[in-house]
Amino acid sequence: MHFLALPDRSDAGILALTRYLSQSKVLVDGLVEDMARSAPEALVVAMRRARLVLAPDSPQLQALRIVRTLSPIVDEAVRVHDVLVGAYREREVDLARWKSTLEDTTAFELLVLASLHAYEHLVPHTMTGKSLVEERDDRLDVHWDAINDLLTWKLRTTQRETLKLDDEVIGPSLKRYLSPLLFPDREPPTELVARLQAFAGLLAAQVELNAFLSRSVDAHCFDDSVRFVLVDNRRLHLEEIDPAAKAKWFRDGKKLELLPGYWLHRAFHDFAASDMVHVRIGRPENEAENRLAYIRAMATQLRLREVYGVADTVTAHTGETADMFQALLSLELTARFFMLDFIVPFVEGSEQAGDWIVSLRRLAMRGLINGMQNRFPLTWSGRAEKVSKTTGWTVTPSQPAGSARMAAAILDLWTHDMVSEAERLQKGEPGLAPRLIERPYLKFGHQLVQLPWVAALQSNGTAAINNLRRLAARRGEAAEETRRIESQLATLLRGRGFRVLLNWQPPAERRDAGEVDVIAALDGHLFVLEVKSTYIRRSMHEAWLHASTTLRKAGLQLRRKIDVVQWVFGTDAELCEVLGFARGQPPQRVHGWIVDTSIESDHERFSGFLKVSLEEVIVALRDDRHLLGDPEGLWSGQLPASREAADQELHASLYPAGFSAERFVEVVEGELVWAEFGVGPDPAWGKTRLFRES
Repeated sequence: MHFLALPDRSDAGILALTRYLSQSKVLVDGLVEDMARSAPEALVVAMRRARLVLAPDSPQLQALRIVRTLSPIVDEAVRVHDVLVGAYREREVDLARWKSTLEDTTAFELLVLASLHAYEHLVPHTMTGKSLVEERDDRLDVHWDAINDLLTWKLRTTQRETLKLDDEVIGPSLKRYLSPLLFPDREPPTELVARLQAFAGLLAAQVELNAFLSRSVDAHCFDDSVRFVLVDNRRLHLEEIDPAAKAKWFRDGKKLELLPGYWLHRAFHDFAASDMVHVRIGRPENEAENRLAYIRAMATQLRLREVYGVADTVTAHTGETADMFQALLSLELTARFFMLDFIVPFVEGSEQAGDWIVSLRRLAMRGLINGMQNRFPLTWSGRAEKVSKTTGWTVTPSQPAGSARMAAAILDLWTHDMVSEAERLQKGEPGLAPRLIERPYLKFGHQLVQLPWVAALQSNGTAAINNLRRLAARRGEAAEETRRIESQLATLLRGRGFRVLLNWQPPAERRDAGEVDVIAALDGHLFVLEVKSTYIRRSMHEAWLHASTTLRKAGLQLRRKIDVVQWVFGTDAELCEVLGFARGQPPQRVHGWIVDTSIESDHERFSGFLKVSLEEVIVALRDDRHLLGDPEGLWSGQLPASREAADQELHASLYPAGFSAERFVEVVEGELVWAEFGVGPDPAWGKTRLFRES
């Protein structure tokens, strides 16, 4: 087995070598030594991609250490790796030390401490201010992710009996971890204060470890715009070697930031044109907020339907069918409830009292006085009670009293079962764990726990997309959703005059090329489109995996499909007629595009073919890029400078001389959809990649 001719770092051979170094079950004698002699650059790239920093005891790493003297390039790579391993272990030791201080807490108690910490550090204390972490230029989701990691730690190590909550379990935990702060007696809450300090240290250690993985380990492994240079054999210096690649990473993040506003604007216009504009939604005092929740749910449903092919009903992991819009509306109404009944009163109270603890106490007391309502830093209720309370959110003309069955199915769609997750983790079984925002109802036995400080501020659009496309990607409906994406794209193309053929099967003798998702033709241009549907990613590691697997495979598939389409053009009169060509007439130009629901690797090429986001293609075909710019201030909350400026923006077409295939290619390949917003091919944006919709 030899890898003697690995031409460059994007070659399939490096990917194969990466996979080899990433495992330890199959070891080939002499392979690493052979690579160190003949192709050290390829070996170093594969070593980085394999993320061996996280496997310091790997036999592959031991083999690399043995052969390091054969090549100065490999030797330096191993030295850099060893420095990173040392730094990683230091952070792991520090995290383990802090974990030992809270080893005796249950998962529920950890969430109580996390919630108290959140109200102190993650929620603003003034109506116009930022939270303490945001004032330090940190992102909220970084801390949410760290808390999610700590919850996973608890689920992996705790006794499963402690995860089945009832009053007998909840009471003692609250008495120890919540009551001394909210309902103090004469004795100072010394133990609770010490526990809160321990949690703050634990969370800081987890945040630091995660930041190290993101900024150092993943940068070393997957970011080819930088390199780590060894200084004095013990320190690493980060050197930027490809500013254009770094700028592109930030631009893709800015694109992701712009998209939610686009869908919100479309939903707003749809709502304004519908009969719903005359319908009262809920009680008069809540009508404005309910309308906003309704429009936000419409925006997410539009995006799910047009980009991800999600139908009007979906199946939860329990097998029950839920109405998609009602499920989204439930999520939005929950967010507004927590914002208006928890976060806003707390912030107002903190501003008035100048003390977050005093405000938290007042909030809790008001809830108890007003009908024994739970206004604690986290909430819990029985599943049956939650179904009863949310049934009113499922009211429709056909179900004027709402549907308890539908409310239960919706809850199941957004529920993360702690007992099942703990069982999976403790058995070491593979699987994807939901993040806090993706399934925000945390099920502990018969109790559902919610975190107001997450639910009120999270991106429900991201929650819905990743719930369905990341966690539940293997649903029976997923294949049908992909077909729906292709069909809807075909409808948009036909609306612009294209001749379109869907899901074309090559002749039997060329069937190995596979089904062609979309073939479209206009003005002598032939488009062969490979459609991919995934989810919203959050890290360089996830982006690299997507590029090196799904997109790389898509490029290879597209090459075979274009070859067979062009081959058939000379013999298949029916195909030529459907696409508007005379038999034997070759297209003037052939365009092969990978059309992907993900923004990652946007406008890069795989096997020579352009990868473009489906949302960009939708905007280009609809010619409504002005909605990306938030012309009416719906997303940013800032009104346009003038009505004239807004109107002028509304009439700025991508096709001033009319739509044509030639101009469509210019718009897409030139990234003109984004050009007005500073995210075309040139400018760099920001210092931090935006993974979360704000």
